[in-house]
Formats: sequence, structure tokens, C-alpha cells
Amino acid sequence: MNGHERPTNGGHDRLATALGVFSLGLGLAEIAAPGAVGRMLGMSTADRVRSRAILRGFGMRELANGLGLVRGGNPSAWLWSRVAGDVMDLAFLGRSFRARGSEPARLSVATAAVAAVTALDVVAARRRPRLPEGMPHAPAVRQAVITINKSPAEVYELWRRLTNLPRFMPHLAAVEETGECSSHWVIEAFGTTVEWDAEIVDDTPNERIAWRAVENADVPNEGQVAFTAAPGGRGTEVRVTMCYEPPAGKIGSLFAKLLGKDPAQMLHADLRRLKQLLETGEIATTAGQSKGTRSVIGRALEPIENAWRQRPPLSKSRHFVRLGAEGHLAQSRRRYRARSHDLTPGWPVAGPRG
Repeated sequence: MNGHERPTNGGHDRLATALGVFSLGLGLAEIAAPGAVGRMLGMSTADRVRSRAILRGFGMRELANGLGLVRGGNPSAWLWSRVAGDVMDLAFLGRSFRARGSEPARLSVATAAVAAVTALDVVAARRRPRLPEGMPHAPAVRQAVITINKSPAEVYELWRRLTNLPRFMPHLAAVEETGECSSHWVIEAFGTTVEWDAEIVDDTPNERIAWRAVENADVPNEGQVAFTAAPGGRGTEVRVTMCYEPPAGKIGSLFAKLLGKDPAQMLHADLRRLKQLLETGEIATTAGQSKGTRSVIGRALEPIENAWRQRPPLSKSRHFVRLGAEGHLAQSRRRYRARSHDLTPGWPVAGPRG
């Protein structure tokens, strides 16, 4: 069974973006027309007048959260900020129920809507690992998803043995388990070695593994991998989220070379190799393989290609420079015609004068 992959724009997925756009729209409405928003919620006239400043404050909060989510980077803090704001909104709506002249039906609908949005905010926030200490900002958050035709227990077992990671992550030179929940990671490339210690902070068998670098690591980072049974018995959906802060200097240059222009693509490639390893027992490679059968046109042009590859290097003599390319070719054609008609060797052939 073939799995499937869903590319994600790490740290800036569709759900976080949608929540950010929603925050921007709600914030603008609350700032520009707090009275209309209060009326739509079902608040009483007197309560709307008293709560104008509160609603505008809520609008400023929503604008800040929306800008933080839409501009990308690491949305974890903004998502949890939205969750806290949702709790405040629910408390505010609960107070409005007690106000004389309020409309309970509208308030009930608004409360249900805020509760549903709160659930979405919690789901989006829980998808992302929180930043380790020493990483106040995480400009690089990457996520990848793939479905593997194996049970969650089988995929978890291979990943939990951290020494298996370099088998499908070629940028890792080694991962050594130094304890039950501690490990030592090594990257060697381009003449540079980067090492750090990490610890497992969440280990739920057959469901999730989360890890983070210890304090003062050269490369502050953390990540998690979740194993979920795919719908219809199609195996396991593996979702990996990695968060890191590339340092400056040689180590930062190494990371830039390793990750290239699109770090998310590298993470997807790692998961494809994991899929091959689990489903077939080996990782496919194109090394040493032929180019395959050529087309009819390709086979017809093959003699010409071979003759072109075996041609002698073009002359760059002074004679060629003096005559110029056009004159040199014209003289060569005349000499060829002279030889083909068995003319006397050395037959004088006129050519353009330099």
C-alpha cells in the first residue's frame, strides 16, 4: 500500500493562518464597532455602553495575536495566547448572561461559537512543541507528515531506539543513547562537527515521543513525533515537528548548507526513507543504476552524440584567429572538396585575406 505525504509549511500551517486571519477580522470589528459587536452577541443596551472599552481592548488583543500568526515564524506562543483570550471571552459572556435586558439565545450561540474556536486553538497549539529554555524565538519550525503501512507500535519501536535515526536521516552522523531518557547527537558535514545532548521529555508508547536539547546546547532545538492510526486501517500517520534556532558562525553555516533552501523538503525526504525502511526493509537508491531505455529518437541520435563526444578539441591557432571563424570554415570546405576530387595535394586554394 502506498502511503501519502502532505507538505506543510512548517510553523505556518493552514490552521494557524486561518486562526490568525480570524483574529484580525474579529479584532478590527471590535475596535471599529464595539456597539454592533455587543448587539450581535446579545448584550443589553446598558451593558454594551459600559463594555465599549473592554471590547476595544479585546480587539487590540485579537489584532496582536492575528499579526503574530499570519507573519509566520513560531506560532506556539500566539496560539496559547489565543487560548487564554478565549477563556477571558467565555468569562465575559458568562457575566453578560446576568445583565438585565440581555438576549440569552444570542448569548448562548456566541458562547458555543467561542467554545468551538477555543477547541481549535487548543488543537493547533498542542500540535507544536513548546520552545526549550534559551530559545526565546524560533525562526525555524518545520513539520512533515507521511502515512506508513505499518502499525503504530512498529513505527514507534523503530523510532524509540534513537540509534536507528541515522539510518534514514543521513545528515546525522550518530545518535548515542546515554541513558533511559538521554542521548548524544552528532552531525558531521563539510569539515565541521556539531554535537549536543538531548533528553526525552514525553514518551507515550505507540503514540508520541518528544525531545529537546539540554540547556546551553550549541544548537537549541526540540521536536516531537506523533504516531496515529490512519483511517481505514491504512497504517500509521507519522507527524514530525522540529523546532530549532540556527546559531551564527561556522555552526550556523553548517546548518544552512545541510538544510538548503527548503528545510521542510529535507524532513520529507527523511520520512520517505523511513517509510521505505519499514515497508521494504531497505532504502532505495539510484547509485549505480542505468538511465533506462532510450526513446526511438534518442537511439537514432546516439551515433551523433558519440561522434561529438570523441571530436578533437577545436583549434585556437593564430591562423584561426587571423582568418576568423567564417573564413576558416570556408577554407576547410574547399580543401575537403579538393581531396574528394583527387586533386593534386597542396592545390592552392584561395581564401579570404586577413
